[in-house]
Amino acid sequence: MTRAWILPVLLVLFGSAVATALTVKGDPGKAAVLLLMFVVLAGVNSPLIFPRSIGVLEAQRRSAVDGRPVVLWRPGCKYCIQLRIRLGRSAHRLHWVNIWRDPAGASAAREANNGNETVPTVIVGGRPHTNPDPAWVRAQLPPPA
Repeated sequence: MTRAWILPVLLVLFGSAVATALTVKGDPGKAAVLLLMFVVLAGVNSPLIFPRSIGVLEAQRRSAVDGRPVVLWRPGCKYCIQLRIRLGRSAHRLHWVNIWRDPAGASAAREANNGNETVPTVIVGGRPHTNPDPAWVRAQLPPPA
């Protein structure tokens, strides 16, 4: 199992344990609501809500061709989740690099952030921008073809 799935799986397991305990105590309604909350939280922290990740070298190559920004991110990062959600459908027009899956991506994040793997880091025209405003990121997108 990759690191990206550890937190979501733990959230589902913990939610299941809490729901089971509540059901045994005779409160199945509360158990169902709590389990649903844990499953939603696991989904939000999973790689499922992000577009498919590619390696940073491939992302930089594609960005040079199509002008789209590159986003360095990692699962479980609340700022990455906020950026992804606030970008909405336009998130699919960026190149996403999961730094936990791509060592070169992690290195690029450290290089851009004084040795720290601070994410989200958005690279536009070769210049990194750490935790930028989603409206600004959207404005950096080339017009749809």
